[in-house]
Amino acid sequence: MSTEPEQTSETPEGLMQAAAGRIAEQDSRLAELEAERDDFRDRWMRSEAEMANVRSRAKREVEETRQYAVQKFARDVVEAAENLRRGLDSLPAPKPDEAAIVTKMREGFEGIERSFVSLLERNGIVKNDPTGALFDANLHQAMAEQPSNDHPPGTVLQAWSQGWTLNGRLLRPAMVVVAKAGDAATTATAAASPAPPPRSGLDTTV
Repeated sequence: MSTEPEQTSETPEGLMQAAAGRIAEQDSRLAELEAERDDFRDRWMRSEAEMANVRSRAKREVEETRQYAVQKFARDVVEAAENLRRGLDSLPAPKPDEAAIVTKMREGFEGIERSFVSLLERNGIVKNDPTGALFDANLHQAMAEQPSNDHPPGTVLQAWSQGWTLNGRLLRPAMVVVAKAGDAATTATAAASPAPPPRSGLDTTV
């Protein structure tokens, strides 16, 4: 029976191979852990971004609800302001010999209107006069067209009612009369003929 010691892998070469194998296993495990860490961090960052978006959206919705919850009431108030203006427009034009009581009444109603409009503006309800501006379908409602040789087509010649906004959002569009191209023949005839006397109304074509 041989007494020579049995050969084992505990040779320098075997030990180095075993150590290299364990290092490779550790490196592989470390790479897996780093990948898991990066995945968890990515999920956490996406979750945080989603939560920030939810908070921002909720805050914006609350703010919009607060600003526009009074929209129906604002429309009714605007209608009252328009009726006040119509009443003022229906008064006779000032005359040098008119009664003092009529002058004071007109000035009083005009002061009430100014205070009323100022009160609305302080609460975000703003009146916009579109006269002279280009027609904008987002802000204006065309009620009629009128030929004009003095204004570019699409110009608002007259506002039957003013436009109103609530905190920058359209509350009620302005009802307007819009210029369209005048007739060339009419233009030539008008240039050669004396101007007709002014008329009280608009000759409009719907």
